[in-house]
Amino acid sequence: MRRVLSRVIGHGPDCTCPITEPATDPSRDWFAVCAASGEPVLRRVAASWTGLPAELAGTLAQDNDEEVRIRLACHHPPAPPHLLLDVFVTRPAHRPHLLTLPAFPRTGRTHLIGHPDPEVRALAAADPTLPDPPVEDADESVCRAAANPRLTPEALETLLADPRTAECAAANPPLPVPRMHARLDRSLN
Repeated sequence: MRRVLSRVIGHGPDCTCPITEPATDPSRDWFAVCAASGEPVLRRVAASWTGLPAELAGTLAQDNDEEVRIRLACHHPPAPPHLLLDVFVTRPAHRPHLLTLPAFPRTGRTHLIGHPDPEVRALAAADPTLPDPPVEDADESVCRAAANPRLTPEALETLLADPRTAECAAANPPLPVPRMHARLDRSLN
């Protein structure tokens, strides 16, 4: 049990250390007791265990200890999508990993379009259901992310006119064929 505790104690909420599962983990019942404990450290241990049952994971996703929620998002395969998105917004150190998770939400991020962090705005701008992509955002990465297949030809023209976003816009499938040919002719001359 000390080995299991040592994987959590001394590692803060931004720790990106891989947590390996030793062959001699305590029993499933022990982790269930940890998940229900009044001690945050024990709930963090439970949240870090990939074998945690879904009902306990759902409970820990609502835990009042932020580190429990972060550990659950980063280490528990079926962590709730809303939790993954919350941790993405609040903990930049975990963003690369969270984006690789199958449960990470690919839509429903429009509420983040006005966020002060450009990386969060870019995530929102890449939402294919966004009704009005922010093609004129001050940050280049947000404009590039906004160049999605749902853009109108007018919005694409705005992006094509800006050297920061022209490449992404030119690769956009809805770009009219005559416009594609004009861009190619100009680049070849």
